[in-house]
Amino acid sequence: MFKIFWLLLVVMPGVSAVADEFRPKGANAYQVVTGDDQEEDRGQWDALFNTQTYVFGRDPAQFLKEVVARLPLGRALDIAMSEGRNAVYLAKKGFRVDGVDYSEVALRKAKRLARENHVSVNTINADLSTYTIRPDHYKVIVNINYLQRSLMAQIKKGLKKGGMVVFESWTVEQLKNGSGQRVRRDYLLEKGELKEQFKDFEVLVYRETNDGRNAVA
Repeated sequence: MFKIFWLLLVVMPGVSAVADEFRPKGANAYQVVTGDDQEEDRGQWDALFNTQTYVFGRDPAQFLKEVVARLPLGRALDIAMSEGRNAVYLAKKGFRVDGVDYSEVALRKAKRLARENHVSVNTINADLSTYTIRPDHYKVIVNINYLQRSLMAQIKKGLKKGGMVVFESWTVEQLKNGSGQRVRRDYLLEKGELKEQFKDFEVLVYRETNDGRNAVA
């Protein structure tokens, strides 16, 4: 039986990581690109990341820091890696990391962050809607601040025996908060949905909260 770590955050951890002065006009840390044209989507993501500043910061997600000591060393996959903060952190901890993202601009920044930290991250430029995770290949799969339900089965198949998943994403509770007003419901997890999706896994950590600003699960 696989083990799984879960912490689902409805907002970006560390809201201050995306400072107002570096936010593209009309965009924020909670906004999801929803255009139907793939190249338009790519352009919007590239525009978001096209700044010397790291949009989501250089520091890893707090939950990843909390559980990293319990993760089995080996090859790790960071889904929707963006600028590499979590991938680089894992590499510094001794993991061999593959990071996949749609934005070439974000991947270039991830490589830069890796060089600055004297580690290596294998970057993969791909559209996750058509990307295939290599089966039975990873000891750890990290999915933070991203939700694509069609990837759930692939995440499970991509793990080696005894592998672990670290999953963090928004839930529908965020719609009750000011920062969730512009987010489409289908980009949010329903209450208890992720736990149900991984009911065949051993759950080591799971919690759902909403303090009025951050709705987390």
